Amino acid sequence: MKTMESFPARVFAATAEKGGPVVVGLDPRPELLPPDLIAWGRRQSSDPRQAAALAISAFNRLIIDAVADIAVAVKPQLAFFEQLGWPGIRALEETMAYARERGLLVIADGKRHDIGSTAEAYARAYLGYTGARGKGACGGLDDIASGLEADALTVSPYMGTDSLEPFLAACRERGKGIFVLVRTSNPSGAELQDLPVGMGEKPTTLAERVGQLVMRWNEGMPTADGYGPVGAVVGATGPEEAARLRRQLPGVLFLVPGYGAQGAGATEAAAAFAPDGRGALVNAARAIQYAWRLEHPDDPGSADDYAAAARRAALRMRAELRAAVQTGRVSGDGD
Repeated sequence: MKTMESFPARVFAATAEKGGPVVVGLDPRPELLPPDLIAWGRRQSSDPRQAAALAISAFNRLIIDAVADIAVAVKPQLAFFEQLGWPGIRALEETMAYARERGLLVIADGKRHDIGSTAEAYARAYLGYTGARGKGACGGLDDIASGLEADALTVSPYMGTDSLEPFLAACRERGKGIFVLVRTSNPSGAELQDLPVGMGEKPTTLAERVGQLVMRWNEGMPTADGYGPVGAVVGATGPEEAARLRRQLPGVLFLVPGYGAQGAGATEAAAAFAPDGRGALVNAARAIQYAWRLEHPDDPGSADDYAAAARRAALRMRAELRAAVQTGRVSGDGD
């Protein structure tokens, strides 16, 4: 099996091609979709789950088409698809395939982790990992693709290194990436992530300790321009902490949530970038997917309206990030 180019190499190539680090989150909520698209789905199927899933798949294609020349990647949040059962999983598979067809990287947002064969199954499903523990009577799974394979997956670190081994193997052997939860953007993340750990005059926080593990997990991995495939999720809503983690984690690619609906803007997100203006991808979901609702709260709009508004929002986000990152480089922020 041929190993593909490393994940950070693909990220940097896509960022250069698209002119910025925009990631579009796909968090499909049936109640927020364009009414004409929901009505179309209901005409296709009398099964409410199937109707919603068909509308979601069509909506995602519209959004992907609108941002394909702007965004580096899409980040489907798996829970929004899983809540619809098998029709939702089919919509997820169709969405991921269409994003790849349009030249976008795919980051599966599932915060997966476990140990042993369960971790292997997650890695097989979302990263195409083929290191399973043997074949069964029907020939095993090595030759059966899940249909859900992504370029990268978000993972939780709180079961330790052995819970990540299959994911790390996929990074090493298949050119995949993972983003480890380090400092998240939700307010109560501080309950655990800010806890002091260790002894001595300068204890670190739990988030910083996880960051140290991310550095270790990158050792021996395929790299691109000094960056490894084991990245970190670092929220934009805490820019001072993001800047501190950026200094502590050279060579770690950051995935930065919190832009837009969660309150962070380009200035806050820029704190996650290295002094050369690289090293981070910034995600926005609701602020792009449902930009029409923000622009025209009293107008239900059409599917075409939503797509056009999503494109405007993605272009605006790219321009704002460029300006903020450039300002940070000129002023020396992050040094």
